[in-house]
Amino acid sequence: MTTATKITLVRVVMIPLYLVCMYLSGGVSGPWMYLSLAIFIAASLTDYVDGYIARHYNQTTDFGKFLDPLADKLLTIAAMAMFCEWGVFPAWALMIVLTREFAVTGLRLVAVQKGTVIAACWSGKVKTASTMVGLCAMMALPGIPVLNWIVICLIVGTTLYSGAEYFVQNWRCFLA
Repeated sequence: MTTATKITLVRVVMIPLYLVCMYLSGGVSGPWMYLSLAIFIAASLTDYVDGYIARHYNQTTDFGKFLDPLADKLLTIAAMAMFCEWGVFPAWALMIVLTREFAVTGLRLVAVQKGTVIAACWSGKVKTASTMVGLCAMMALPGIPVLNWIVICLIVGTTLYSGAEYFVQNWRCFLA
């Protein structure tokens, strides 16, 4: 197992710890919320670190290509689900995110069956980064409705755009 993959696995292991701290915070400012934020930031930074190591030290593997985006999705969806439970993040927005993730995964599966690999596109990377930054803002400054709606709009907008881009660029996967 490569160093890059081990770092990605650390991100996955951090998710339950993050969720426990978020739950204990009750959605309000205080030590548990700040600890949650610190864990989320550390986990988010591992996304950059594992990618850098994989590319720089030629540690790119099929397992890493599968696990890295899965770890990103699990981390961000965990945060959105917790905010949804507290009534801060609307369920319809979470459903847009989940639908896009399932749809793009399905598209990739269809492409693989036809011998094509769909690499991560630029807008997908922007979506992930902006989602992580936005969720950090919601944790750093909880209880500010205007900030929450700005973040929700950013997440939904980048999610819809990147999902559409994947399908526009790869629609041929559905032919014959």
